[in-house]
Amino acid sequence: MARSGAGTPFLLQLSLLLLLQPGGECGPSWTLGCASVAVGSPIVPLGSAVTASCTIQRELCRGLEQGKVRISWMLDNNLVTGSQRQGPGGTEVSNLTLPRFNHTQARLWCCVEWNGTKQRVGMAEIRAGYPPAKPLNLSCVLSLGDYGLTCQWEQGTDSHLPTSVVLKCAGSRAQAVTGCTPQGGHSHCTVPRRLLQLYRQMEIWVSATNALGTAESEHLCIDPMDVAKLDPPTLQSIQSIPFQTDCIALAWDVARGTEHMELQCELRYRAPEDPAWTLVTGIIGRAGTAQRCGFLFGTQYRFQMRCRRSSASALAYWSEWSPDRNYTTHEKAPTGKLDAWWGAQPAGAGERLEVQLRWKAPRQREANGRVLGYRVTLSPRRRGRDPPTICNTTHTQCNFSVPAGTRRVYLSAYNAAGESAPTEVLLLERRGQPLAGLRAMPGGERSLWVHWEAPLAPVIAYVLEWQRVTAEPGHCSACWQMERDGAATTAVIQDGIEPFQRYNISLYPLYEGTVGLPVHTTGYSQQKAPSHAPKLHLRRISKSEAELCWEPLPVEMQNGFITSYTIFWANNIADVASATVNPSLSSFVIRGLKPSTLYKVHIMASTAAGGTNGTSLTLVTTVLDDTEIQFLFLALGLIFVLLTVLLICFQKNERMKEQLWPSVPDPANSSLGKWVPAAVPQEPLQVHAAREPGPAAISTVTVLEGEPGKQPGKEPPALSVAPPALPRPYVRQEGPGEPVQYARVGGAGYRGQRLLPEPGPRFYENLLGRGDGGGVGDWGFPEEPPATFPLLQGLRIGGAEELHECRAD
Repeated sequence: MARSGAGTPFLLQLSLLLLLQPGGECGPSWTLGCASVAVGSPIVPLGSAVTASCTIQRELCRGLEQGKVRISWMLDNNLVTGSQRQGPGGTEVSNLTLPRFNHTQARLWCCVEWNGTKQRVGMAEIRAGYPPAKPLNLSCVLSLGDYGLTCQWEQGTDSHLPTSVVLKCAGSRAQAVTGCTPQGGHSHCTVPRRLLQLYRQMEIWVSATNALGTAESEHLCIDPMDVAKLDPPTLQSIQSIPFQTDCIALAWDVARGTEHMELQCELRYRAPEDPAWTLVTGIIGRAGTAQRCGFLFGTQYRFQMRCRRSSASALAYWSEWSPDRNYTTHEKAPTGKLDAWWGAQPAGAGERLEVQLRWKAPRQREANGRVLGYRVTLSPRRRGRDPPTICNTTHTQCNFSVPAGTRRVYLSAYNAAGESAPTEVLLLERRGQPLAGLRAMPGGERSLWVHWEAPLAPVIAYVLEWQRVTAEPGHCSACWQMERDGAATTAVIQDGIEPFQRYNISLYPLYEGTVGLPVHTTGYSQQKAPSHAPKLHLRRISKSEAELCWEPLPVEMQNGFITSYTIFWANNIADVASATVNPSLSSFVIRGLKPSTLYKVHIMASTAAGGTNGTSLTLVTTVLDDTEIQFLFLALGLIFVLLTVLLICFQKNERMKEQLWPSVPDPANSSLGKWVPAAVPQEPLQVHAAREPGPAAISTVTVLEGEPGKQPGKEPPALSVAPPALPRPYVRQEGPGEPVQYARVGGAGYRGQRLLPEPGPRFYENLLGRGDGGGVGDWGFPEEPPATFPLLQGLRIGGAEELHECRAD
């Protein structure tokens, strides 16, 4: 027993763990029935207060006998706070008050803490809403097929609570009964024939009930037959009676099953151009026929008819309209005058007059049928004789030629029934002052409102002409209208007007016996942004300016009056600038640009309704302006010319050439450097032993004359000779490959040299060489081979004489 008693708490705990699995803040409800939850009312008005209490009985909740019981509340998943006290019989009681319950439906949970978790031990479901709303607009219709009364109504606002809706009905001496119950939440149902009392007053209403109350619609007191909806009648025939009048006769049959009823019927008809139906009331249905007058001749009409019980109340329903029945009335000759307008110019050397005559087609009321054509004559038609016809056409314009001096022609229209009386058209001369102040403004998407100032002279009528700018002249014969009110100063143009198109408008005043000169204007019925922007072209560019040009937009692309052009330009560092250009201009100069900089430019064309951007143009400014470039090229050209002139002068002037580029002979290639004597006496050159070997002094130099017959070159002027530099050794050939020094030649530069004719081979005189030591020796020069050699004149080596000239051939 002790073992069994000791294991009981463990088994209880294990069973509680299995039954009470935690779920969120509070686990599932405890199934042992140790708690009870009570609420003040399970259904309350939305927003009202809710009270609840939870009672825990310890003896029924095993495992909770020991320790303190802690009770908490959960509204759905939200923790709410209540009060807790000890109740009678060892129970624990918690009370909860929710001051404002704003949920349409919620669950209120009572929870206890067990083993560190909150467990649900009791629950109450609470719903909140409103009392049912009053049903509105109750109406019923009786079907003559099964004689069921179908009623429908409008539900009020949603009550958020389950609501029961029924249709109730009561006879004059009977108790109220449920006529029908709507299904699937609909707001209509049908009362069967067995619950109805035909030809007697019945009371019908809708009742809606929920836990918070009941609402009823207005009670409808009707005879079910008063709300019967009949089938439409059938139109049998329509004809004109008597002939040549504007009256017709109709015949119809009422719907089957309504022959015994007193019916009230209506007839309606309309022509294709009529804006609305014409309604005829007060027709007795049982008569079967009716007459109606006032119809136009030669016009097709649509006829429809409907009926209802004549004794019914205002709640009675009309039948549906019968199917259409079309009928065309008979024709007669056109009536009335035709509005005509003309233009004329001389032709055939002034002997003929070319006339363009235009007119308006007669209105349906005057055409009296379908117009077959128009005839123009030079004289009116007389009884028994038709005048010659100069134009017969089905159009509303005609070009013809008449003799010069013709002042009137006659225009008439004809159909299958006859011809109208001729309209006299006066070919008046156009002269006088034009009107002032003509302007056109939008009157709608497809209309223009025109206003002008009245002239001082009395006007009989006005003629308005308009022409789309992009269309060919004369393409629209109907683009004109006549205003017969001479006092009018406004008119509305509607024929052929399209949005986003420009129209040229002209106004002619018609005076007594003459036509005034026209005044012109342009207008749009509606504008929008241009379809495209002009394409920019670069006309010229410099380091700080760029001139742009563009072609004006075609009129069909403008879609309105161009108010401005805007030029935008930006460089590669996003410095953006813009300028607005007058729409009359087609070029613009951008100033203040940076040299050698890339810019992107585009243009925007704007109307009153918006603007459109064009494609971008890329340009790069130059480093120099045109004038600077021209000056630079001019300077370079002058320098080139000057250099050319100097070169030519140098080529022509030998003295200047020798001054700047002297001809320096090469001693190694001279004849003296290559000369080897045939036999020279062996005479040693005596040199003082006590001093350094020095150059031998040559006292005289023999000048060799050139060959006879050769003219020496032009003698240039002698130039100053710089002091001689250190002497160079001059050698003669003693033996093969053995140079022997015998003299030194001054190494100073040679100035003023010139080439002499090549001397012929000859023997040279012996030169007397004298050194500073006083040694004298004679040399014998052999005959030289044909070669050039330097010619020395007045040269003193180591002495004080100046070098005059040295030149080799």
